[in-house]
Amino acid sequence: MLSQERKIMSLENKNIILGICGGIAAYKSCDIIRKLIKLKANVKCILTAGGSKFISPLTLQTLSKNKVHMSMFDIPENWEINHISLADEADVILVAPATADVIARLACGRSDDLLACTILASKAKVLICPAMNANMFNHKATKNNIDLLKGYGYNFVSPEKGELACGDCGDGRLACAKTIVSAVERLLS
Repeated sequence: MLSQERKIMSLENKNIILGICGGIAAYKSCDIIRKLIKLKANVKCILTAGGSKFISPLTLQTLSKNKVHMSMFDIPENWEINHISLADEADVILVAPATADVIARLACGRSDDLLACTILASKAKVLICPAMNANMFNHKATKNNIDLLKGYGYNFVSPEKGELACGDCGDGRLACAKTIVSAVERLLS
């Protein structure tokens, strides 16, 4: 019983920034949020413009019980620079799902949206969970970008093999929420 109690307390007082990018797997972020909250983590979501096409800010705010951040240019309630304050408070920045586009932008150091700026401004551990078509995931450019990010110290949860939204079967399906949350726990232990 003590080990279960310890596990439930394992993410207490930990700040997880969850970046949600524009892919059909964005709906799986709801399960990730619920599992993190159950472990008593404080979850704040950064929803990219593409991500907002697949899941609503209201859904994420309801589940996380925190404001959903979408733009570097939102006027904050208190004086703060949005990407800096999020970067400073993060214990882990989790990107799930991570598209080929965000992986490429991070590999190049581009900071053209709130999620990329927050990651580049943070000293927190970064955990990237790719989700995309198998051909995109296995493309040499994507593989090179992942290797580059690993060299920067970023952590990855590999996608699973299985049926993809396009109907193809192969690598590229977002890892299950349980696997992703376990990886967050390992990073913080």
